[in-house]
Amino acid sequence: MEVQDGAELCFPQLVNTSCRKPTSHRFQDVFVHVVLSSISVPTVVLNLLVIISVSHFRQLHTPTNILLLSLAVSDFLVGIVLLPGEIYLQTQCWFLGDAICSLYFYLGYIVLCTSVGNMVLISIDRYVAICHPLHYPTRVTVTKAKLCVFLCWFCSVFYSSVVFKDILNQPGINDSCDGECIVVISYIAIVSDLVLSFIAPVMAIILLYMRIFVVAVSQAHAMRSHTAAVTHQHSVTLSKRKSELKAARTLGVLIFVFLICFCPYYCVSLARASPYSVTLASIMFYLNSCLNPLIYALFYPWFRKAVKHIVTLQILQPGSCEVSML
Repeated sequence: MEVQDGAELCFPQLVNTSCRKPTSHRFQDVFVHVVLSSISVPTVVLNLLVIISVSHFRQLHTPTNILLLSLAVSDFLVGIVLLPGEIYLQTQCWFLGDAICSLYFYLGYIVLCTSVGNMVLISIDRYVAICHPLHYPTRVTVTKAKLCVFLCWFCSVFYSSVVFKDILNQPGINDSCDGECIVVISYIAIVSDLVLSFIAPVMAIILLYMRIFVVAVSQAHAMRSHTAAVTHQHSVTLSKRKSELKAARTLGVLIFVFLICFCPYYCVSLARASPYSVTLASIMFYLNSCLNPLIYALFYPWFRKAVKHIVTLQILQPGSCEVSML
């Protein structure tokens, strides 16, 4: 390696094997660093509020909220691990060792797979609630939701372990110089990842919500037709159906935003776009983890009420977990 200034190297004493230090003089590099830094802290704080809210208040222990809790955990990991790691990778030489480098990408892959799995589970939950409302209380319970969340995380860890088996066994195998942190997965892994982590889940989500949309429109029309003359019992039923439809719309927004932020990441990767395009697509993916709790705050009164109790430290009072949030 030819260098004019030893200070430009990550390890000046290793002239022949050291990587060059990253530079951030271009406007686009500075822009990326500012954006990543600005969304890291809100992502951690907002998703931590979601985790505390759903975990603490018993009234929020519903199957849907259990799925949102799992999504918040994966988003929290994005904010506290992946975003700082991404900033570090782009601004500094990698001084944390090859093992930590492999673990960083391994954890990122787990979080990615789990986020996709959570979105599929949320779509299935809304599908059953809207399309099979009479069977929803028995088919979808808190226990079953917890089991599905566990299986989602377990499958993500197992699948990621298979993909990263060689990289975990031989950390740094893909590094071309000291101070670098990259991973390269096999072509077979890329194809399987494309199918299992992108095409199949996205198609499932789209098909489920197309069906939900058709049924929701017909149900909304039916409710408007019968609102004028209903008994009290029917009124309660209609109120419950309106609540389910509102939840479907809210989670539909959540999934729509996810697809907008998620699809570019795979599209630019498959198109072999420029590194800067890949970075922008990664920012979109990271941004989704910050937007999710903002969607809850915008559409869910229970989340705003829970945040108020948390911020004012009312959750430290005895019996606070029994406070009504709905």
